[in-house]
Amino acid sequence: MTPHKRLVIVEDDEDFARTLARSFERRGYAVSTAIGPQELERLLAGQGFDFAVVDLKLATHSGLPCVAAIAEADPATRIVVLTGFASIATAVEAIKLGAAHYLPKPSNTDDIEAAFGRAAGDSDVPLDGRATSLRTLEWEKINETLIATGFNISETARRLGMHRRTLARKLEKRPVR
Repeated sequence: MTPHKRLVIVEDDEDFARTLARSFERRGYAVSTAIGPQELERLLAGQGFDFAVVDLKLATHSGLPCVAAIAEADPATRIVVLTGFASIATAVEAIKLGAAHYLPKPSNTDDIEAAFGRAAGDSDVPLDGRATSLRTLEWEKINETLIATGFNISETARRLGMHRRTLARKLEKRPVR
């Protein structure tokens, strides 16, 4: 196994993490997994990583502090953030904290490995001429506020001027991942 292919997967869905790990191991990566920030801390204390895959929503935690911790431990680590419900706000924050790329789920091993290999942006990406829907704008504002409050539902609802139960129902319909 080559030493330049050490990968850490930070994912709370153990089945998905196990499947992803096996797939990367078949490609020659030495894979470690963490289900949350505390486990990642222990892994980072023991070794460094060349690549990282971080889920944006880890049970009750945000994956963004994990992105920051990995980037702080080794700025050369290529970090890819995965999320089930992408938003502009979380993508921007992930990139600011050190992620190289931000991919929506479902993304497979080929997508993730391709993201590891892309060092620069693509200026030829077509601009979508479609207008953003109110529902999408609302969802992006909810995500932005969730990040600002550290995923505190009550504080997010207060800042958005809505009842906590209303926000909880919206999040049940479209969970942050």
